[in-house]
Amino acid sequence: MTRVLGIDPGLTRCGIGVVDVAPDRTARLVHVGVVRSAVDAAPGDRLATIARGIRAVLDEFAPEVAAVERVFAQHNVASVMGTAQASGVALMLAAERGLPTSTHTPSEVKAAITGYGSADKAQVQHMVARVLGLREVPKPADAADALAIALCHAWRSGGSAPDTAAATPAQQAWAEAEKRARVTRTYVRTSR
Repeated sequence: MTRVLGIDPGLTRCGIGVVDVAPDRTARLVHVGVVRSAVDAAPGDRLATIARGIRAVLDEFAPEVAAVERVFAQHNVASVMGTAQASGVALMLAAERGLPTSTHTPSEVKAAITGYGSADKAQVQHMVARVLGLREVPKPADAADALAIALCHAWRSGGSAPDTAAATPAQQAWAEAEKRARVTRTYVRTSR
């Protein structure tokens, strides 16, 4: 059983999820929540609030690894900056504790959870609830996203594809996508 911390970084709302994932890829919810910072507070104070919330989860639940959603370009520069800053805080806090860390793009998370890299948020949230045996989707969306990031990391870690005999359809689709991506990356590297 591996305990994974997933973080959906944000300056206003930072989603935090912790899951225990077994070698057979079954998962159990340990914690889910959101750290909020006041929009009218100074940027440093907002980041300190996010850091306190992440530290509290690290202290209480002692995850073994951490995964953070990778910041991607958006049209709203202010939003990207806040997300990047919160992401940096999360990665730093995990590194301070010696936790292995990874980042995953939104499309990687969607593909790992639903088998489709362009799935919408509702599909991802529904699958997170289903995988974790929850009656309802965690709210707000940042909380469910953090759980999705943690699950994505657990299922992708180690670089090995899931055993297709025991894999869910989403995991089988992920394994195929990973195989295609490896072939594409190899081709691009060797063709230069």
